[in-house]
Amino acid sequence: MTHTSDRIEDLLQAGVRDEVYPGAVWAVGDADGIQASGAVGLLDPDHRDEPMRLDTVFDVASLTKILAVWSTIGTLVEEGKVQLHAPLGAFWEEVAGHPLAEATAHHLLTHTAGLPLRANLKNLYGTDPQDIRDGVLHEALHRRPGEAVEYTDRAALVLGYLVEYLSGHPLDRLATDRVWRPLGMTRTCFGPLPSAEADRCAPTEYDETTGTHLKGTAHDFSARLLGGVCGIAGTFSVLEDLALFLGHMLAPTPAAFGPTWIKESLRLHTGALTPARGLFWHPAPGTDPAQDIWVHYGFTGTGMWISPTQSRWAVLLTNKIRLTRDRDPLTEVRNAFRASTFVAD
Repeated sequence: MTHTSDRIEDLLQAGVRDEVYPGAVWAVGDADGIQASGAVGLLDPDHRDEPMRLDTVFDVASLTKILAVWSTIGTLVEEGKVQLHAPLGAFWEEVAGHPLAEATAHHLLTHTAGLPLRANLKNLYGTDPQDIRDGVLHEALHRRPGEAVEYTDRAALVLGYLVEYLSGHPLDRLATDRVWRPLGMTRTCFGPLPSAEADRCAPTEYDETTGTHLKGTAHDFSARLLGGVCGIAGTFSVLEDLALFLGHMLAPTPAAFGPTWIKESLRLHTGALTPARGLFWHPAPGTDPAQDIWVHYGFTGTGMWISPTQSRWAVLLTNKIRLTRDRDPLTEVRNAFRASTFVAD
């Protein structure tokens, strides 16, 4: 891995110099764990004496959809508590008689449910969590389920509500009890973080209400509105914990979701529709699905890749949102990072 590590370090250092992000943490590994890793840049450009570290805590944003929602849905599917192709209204009283009733969990996991494309929770439903839940579950659809692949945060929000309904437990407890604790992910949790842990967190965007950059509090507005816990975002984690999660995906144990769920998720489910989707995972940009390289990103600047065929995973964690919302520069870095860590064909 020496040559690969040098190439990755050069790539990520260039991203720091070009002000794509203040700093980055990365790793490449397999079922046995981390095989190579590194940290470049700073935690915060305003504090030149604080380097990015391998144990930096990150707001992983939409990686919550994988770490908390996809993983717990998998455990419920394996227990027979979720039938992926059953209309939601057939077993979920909250949506029966409403437009969402004809959609399925499979539609939600493939972003084909036809949900509204924007969360827009406060403007539509106010600030009361129950009003928001009712509004989301009873909202009119943007289009008929199955017509198109359209990424929307609402898919994970609805699935988060679904797992809470089926399990009788809040999403944070469910993820902790069924996935994170069994896999040894002791530093993965929903925020807001206690002050000691927040001090080791990579800061994100400037918050006008506090006059500081968010640190230990979710960047995602929907997550903050819902008290820090929702299917969309709100999870904080560290490189070591993500390595445990991805390593489990390559060599599953009985501790959490199993091999059937992983195999089913990492295959195409959207037929001729584009862009191609698995179950919440999707083929990495710039690759052919036959290459079997799957990815999920987080808006704050995070990403996880996995390839069962190549028995390899990779993680890139940045806090690019500390500097900009412009996605293009990080997209280039992400694609180059993926190209450096996986076999092309």
